[in-house]
Amino acid sequence: MEQNAIWNGTAGQAWVDAQDLLDAMFKPLEDLLVDAIPRHAGQRVLDVGCGTGTTTLAVARRLADTAGHGLGIDISAPMIAAARARAQADGSSATFVLDDAQGHAFEPAGFDHIMSRFGVMFFNDAVAAFTNLRRAARDHATMTFLAWRSAEENPFMTTAERAAAPLLPKIPARQPDEPGQFAFARASRMHHILETSGWADIHAEPLDVLCTFPESGLVRYLTQLGPLGRLLPTVEGRRRDQVIDQVRTAFEPYVQGDTVRFTAACWKVSARAPARFAATPA
Repeated sequence: MEQNAIWNGTAGQAWVDAQDLLDAMFKPLEDLLVDAIPRHAGQRVLDVGCGTGTTTLAVARRLADTAGHGLGIDISAPMIAAARARAQADGSSATFVLDDAQGHAFEPAGFDHIMSRFGVMFFNDAVAAFTNLRRAARDHATMTFLAWRSAEENPFMTTAERAAAPLLPKIPARQPDEPGQFAFARASRMHHILETSGWADIHAEPLDVLCTFPESGLVRYLTQLGPLGRLLPTVEGRRRDQVIDQVRTAFEPYVQGDTVRFTAACWKVSARAPARFAATPA
């Protein structure tokens, strides 16, 4: 399924509905990205795949007294609507764009720093996307993003679909390197994409980060998000109850008292925009 259809359908709305859960779960990763942003006066930061705006709002708070600005972009209409509503409610200076960063007409050389928390693995053409982001970056601008390592290193993330598979054989199998959560699992592929796109000083650091969220939110997590979350609305009655029970049992190793704990195995990727980048027509 095309990424635009996924994120403007049930998946996008599910992320809006689970915003509080996901914010708590990924707070340590948000802090890793946002705390690393230099606080230079007037700095402009682009947040790619910003979702419901959590990280962009955090950028705006970090730059509040520097005349800096945070801009978030995402392909999902429901998530961008939620992000804009949050910014208005918070009185934040953060702004948001509904579009695909792969082809959006950014202001050339308009950003000092580009960042993303798990938002850059979904492009249909990753080289075209990162080339476009390079055009949006000023010479010597920096880029930092987080991407998932392999599915094998992140068993928590595939527990639901693996546990449900005997009852729901229509759950689509994940394909290596396809746009999606684990598209950047191979560091060599990721490095090639960035280098081909005009980025330099590329470094991928493996991180293992403890993430937690309340056990009370586990059923909501496993029924709303991921491949199972997209398929479950088509399942009715007793079969649906069986699936939920079977999947919830499979998560038991991650439950400690009233808390769910798991390790996020990811890459922290950094790169720099070298000078004299020769922009070519898309």
